[in-house]
Amino acid sequence: MEKVLVTGATGFIGLHCIHQLIEKGYSVHGTLRSKSREWEVRSSLNKANLSDANLSLYECDLLSDDGWERAIEGCNYILHVASPFIAGLPDHEDDLIKPALAGTQRILKLSAKYSQVKKVVITSSFAAVGDTFDGKTVFNESDWSDPNNPKISAYNKSKTLAEKSAWEFMKSNPSFKLTVINPVAVIGPMLSDDLGTSNLFVKKMLDGSTPGNPGLHIGFVDVRDVARAHIESIKNEKSDNKRIILSKDELWVSELSEILRELGYKAPTRNIPKWLISILSIFDKEIGGLKPMIGKERNIESSVFPEVFDWQLISVKDSARVTAEQLKSMNQI
Repeated sequence: MEKVLVTGATGFIGLHCIHQLIEKGYSVHGTLRSKSREWEVRSSLNKANLSDANLSLYECDLLSDDGWERAIEGCNYILHVASPFIAGLPDHEDDLIKPALAGTQRILKLSAKYSQVKKVVITSSFAAVGDTFDGKTVFNESDWSDPNNPKISAYNKSKTLAEKSAWEFMKSNPSFKLTVINPVAVIGPMLSDDLGTSNLFVKKMLDGSTPGNPGLHIGFVDVRDVARAHIESIKNEKSDNKRIILSKDELWVSELSEILRELGYKAPTRNIPKWLISILSIFDKEIGGLKPMIGKERNIESSVFPEVFDWQLISVKDSARVTAEQLKSMNQI
């Protein structure tokens, strides 16, 4: 039985990866920052009628060496999903950059050390693609966010620097293959109480916390597809040494609200003007984190996904439906 290490086991994407790996008959090692959260992972499997017999969990921190050698021992493949995230603006950019860089470098160095590791799949983000600051409105895998531009957000900078460091590492360490997955905003079903950042955004649209639609243009992709792309990249040679953007559709938030209303939910009908966003950002860090994206159109034209995979991504409407239904069942809206 082949063994896969999944970092960030309790996370929105990481947990979906674990479920799909168990379903496919893999043995799984997972990392989490605290063993006190082990029950979340095992409980989610039990609720899905999946056995946790082939799951081992290890306490590991992106900023420490402790536990990582045990976690990676015997693993043939690694899905490095764990990454720091802070809603809005962090107190200092290093709160995101240091763990993102350290975690990526530690995983790659250990993968090079253990000869049984055949491939590493890293979860990056469209955040490492779309902040070029050169007026672009259409992007593909050849584009890179500019980490040296003072306007870049701390999160986008952290994802860009971490991914760049991975590709730089591979130039002198060809002992295993690398694939990087760059998803846009990830929505869809939750396997635990962790809503996921983008689902939390949907929740705020539906519970009245967001009084209107901010002028954001972003891509959306279903979490099940993100996990599937990670797992199918493991043995898919077409994905070797590729960046792969995952986006079903790019929409204005007002268009997502329209989809939610069509599904029977109460979503904002009015748009929030940019001047009001600027005022609100003074008092709200989360809104402050969105401010640089207001009014910027970002479309994706990529041929990589269809070249690597032979399946279709789940529609945004289906993802939104599942998300809204589950939020309602959880009494979140």
